[in-house]
Amino acid sequence: MRRATIANPPLFALTERAHGRITLTADTGAVAHLFVLEDDIARLLLLANGTVTSPPSWAIAAGAEDIAEPGRDRMDVAGFACPEASVEETDGTLVVATARIRVTIALHGLHCRWEQHDGAAWQPIAADRPTQAYDFGWWDGRAHHFLERRAGDRHYALGERAGAMDRTGRRFRLTSLDPMGYDAEQSDPLYKAIPYVLVADAAGRCHGEFHDTLARVTYDFGRELDNYHGPYRHVVADHGDVDLWMIAGPDPLAVTKRFTWLTGRPALMPAWSLGYSGSTMTYTDAPDAAVQMQSFTAKLAEHDIGCTSFHLSSGYTSIGDKRYVFHWNRDKFPDPAAFVKSYADAGVRLVPNIKPAMLLDHPLIDEVRECGLLVADADGVETQAQFWDAPGVYLDFTNPATAAWWKAQLTTALLDTGIEATWNDNNEYEVWDARARIHGFGTPRAAAEALPLQALLMMRASRAAQIAHAPGRRPYVVTRSGMTGLQRYAQTWSGDNRTDWKTLRYNLKMGLGLALSGISNSGHDVGGFAGPPPDAELLVRWVQAGVLMPRFSIHSWNDDRSVNEPWMHAEALPAIQRLMALRQTLLPFFGDLLLRYSHDFEPIVRPVWLDHPGDAAAWIDGDDHMLGRDVLAAIVVEHGAATRTVRLPGRDDWYDVWSGRRHAGGAVIEVDAPLAGNPPLFARAGSAMFVDLAQGGFAPAPRDRGLWLFPPVGEGDFTVSAFEDDETREEPRVWRITGQCTADAITLTIDAADAYPLTIVLPHGEERGVAIPGARIEERHDVTGRRALRITG
Repeated sequence: MRRATIANPPLFALTERAHGRITLTADTGAVAHLFVLEDDIARLLLLANGTVTSPPSWAIAAGAEDIAEPGRDRMDVAGFACPEASVEETDGTLVVATARIRVTIALHGLHCRWEQHDGAAWQPIAADRPTQAYDFGWWDGRAHHFLERRAGDRHYALGERAGAMDRTGRRFRLTSLDPMGYDAEQSDPLYKAIPYVLVADAAGRCHGEFHDTLARVTYDFGRELDNYHGPYRHVVADHGDVDLWMIAGPDPLAVTKRFTWLTGRPALMPAWSLGYSGSTMTYTDAPDAAVQMQSFTAKLAEHDIGCTSFHLSSGYTSIGDKRYVFHWNRDKFPDPAAFVKSYADAGVRLVPNIKPAMLLDHPLIDEVRECGLLVADADGVETQAQFWDAPGVYLDFTNPATAAWWKAQLTTALLDTGIEATWNDNNEYEVWDARARIHGFGTPRAAAEALPLQALLMMRASRAAQIAHAPGRRPYVVTRSGMTGLQRYAQTWSGDNRTDWKTLRYNLKMGLGLALSGISNSGHDVGGFAGPPPDAELLVRWVQAGVLMPRFSIHSWNDDRSVNEPWMHAEALPAIQRLMALRQTLLPFFGDLLLRYSHDFEPIVRPVWLDHPGDAAAWIDGDDHMLGRDVLAAIVVEHGAATRTVRLPGRDDWYDVWSGRRHAGGAVIEVDAPLAGNPPLFARAGSAMFVDLAQGGFAPAPRDRGLWLFPPVGEGDFTVSAFEDDETREEPRVWRITGQCTADAITLTIDAADAYPLTIVLPHGEERGVAIPGARIEERHDVTGRRALRITG
């Protein structure tokens, strides 16, 4: 075998064809496997030295809920259709194609050019840089991939990133840190890193690119320039192989759903996880933590505010001013089970904070040392890292014995007290010592080769403990850090943000970036976690945003140790009480979106352009976003604003949800956005929102099924559907309503088991008669004056 040089790069030849795979071997010993896995998914695995060096994959799950240990073998094609592809070789070029995706490979140097079929013709989507696209031994041995940078291309996703949604022209370092109080416009890295890019060309045609690596990665989208190579973008992983997955479009929603499917079925969380969750570090850090905690539920009752959970910060584990996972501070909480029961009696679940690092004086440290459960060097010397205010050591979840120990501790310390959920925190695994090693499920390797895997395996173990403890109950795990595929196990949030207006704006974009990366069940610390307490205006605007997020939690550790709570500003309390009641009204709507996410891989929150790629103006990076495909949220993110300019996308008509005013798609309108009102919200004509019309509050009335219906403005047929969550049923109830509209009448047919009673609420100004064959209708008006049709069988 010869050594490749820049002047004479490797020469590849087709050496094997197998099920779902074509293998090319070079005269240098390099091997390239081209996998054809679906009509719209192909994959290039480049082994510069001929053998796989990456650890097994924990990202690729192909619609599955879990991955078996020790992870997915990199050569495995199970779970994929592996369609027959055409293969043509002429004059040193290999062309491999399905009906949807095609790659042309120059065998001398392995230059790849990718195309997708848009239904009419083949369209170019990506191409390797003509000069040194990969490292064949002339650089540093890392997994480099250089691609041409095409004029007009935009780059989205990449998980949780600061700043504008389009990443073009910037560089990002994908690793996990704990950047408390980060700048939501500029800071990098953050908590979660997903090496996946949704690329859109100038016409809005999209495709997906995923580099399946567990190493630290750097992405450069044109910030770096080098005159010798032309415009390019660059991906480099510190360890492992180039393992590139390409997903054909051109529809961005279809690509996003496909990537979510590829990385695993989103976990279906319990319905209570969608309610308001209180939290603050101040309560549990206080010497009288139990008293502080009881005051919270008392205030909920006093102000008649509904709450379904409380995220219990780590002060409950304290010894002195330090934190010790699975240790209860009995001075603060003499009887943990009684404390848990007091919250359960108030209808509030506790979600306790747990951490994967242990300080050197932890009461259980000797036990984990003796069992070899820690990240350590090759000689068994534990790897120390800075953790909170002292050195600590990390548990190694790639050792099955660690996961078993973790589940046992979690069960005895927490689940046996009546707790039924866990908050996985501080799981960024900031291990910087190059000597650190991990168990690797029996194949030891450098810790740096798989650091994000630790957070994933931590949440996997936490979830497994809950399932084992209560087999008939949906588990709930929330995690701060994680990697590709975390949606299989947990809900997440954008970490310890900073209290300011800029954070409110850019946190919303962070959530959209995560959703494009397959992780849609997320939220933010409403009100801001670090820094000064929010003033009344900022708090209200943040709550307006929060009630429209999948995860709605008010959490804080303010500099002055005040607490962000719904009642912290007396002048804002009436507005916040109304917003809290609105969240309770919208719980079935979010339940529907969560079920669609789990069943059909539909993102919950999404950029406006995801559903309207042909609308050029929808691609402008504004402050609007979609909830599902039919509802547009226009959050107020500017100090002192009393109105909001909104552009309605596409060609459909839209209703202002609150006023009932109708607007044409493409219209730019100015709407009132008073601080004391609801956030501007618009629904597409021909859609509906499944809601709860019962009286909300601290002790809400039993659910009263309602449907906010937004019929076509003129004549036309329409169909709406909704999933209704019922945790006692194996499958959710599916509602399907078909309608026919004329100038003066609306006729509806409702197809759902146990459909009645149901109340259909029509927009303000909708005066057409409504008929539902075979049903009894009682017409009334709701508290806002809208027509409400009470339907019984």
